[in-house]
Amino acid sequence: MPFTLTNIRADLEDLGSRFDGAPGLEFRAATKALELEHSSLSYQRVPPGYRFPYGHTHMRQEEVYVVVRGGGRMKVDDEVVELKEWDAVRVPPGTWRGYESGPEGLEILVIGAPNLGENPRDDVEGERDWWADQQG
Repeated sequence: MPFTLTNIRADLEDLGSRFDGAPGLEFRAATKALELEHSSLSYQRVPPGYRFPYGHTHMRQEEVYVVVRGGGRMKVDDEVVELKEWDAVRVPPGTWRGYESGPEGLEILVIGAPNLGENPRDDVEGERDWWADQQG
């Protein structure tokens, strides 16, 4: 088949509970379902007024975060930026990142390249409560 099709919200398992976070935290990985060869894709929904519990960085993968609904803030290394609908933030390898939702929640698509293959955790370093100052 020359293409793949999946509905990110209806067809993919919600992995949000695996992050030991707030009720309503949603995380759906689409990379395998779409048979992506050179990139990765995930959808995340962070409930209103909540900070994603982990910051992380990649050794090889760059990521682009696209806000599709709501808004919030993102910490990229030591800088905090405001996010609104349809903002896109590129984060290069070796840069720490974390995000939190505003009062309307935050829904993002995360596109990464290259595809990290069968063991994507080998490329990532994560830290719970990496962004530990006051939420705002």
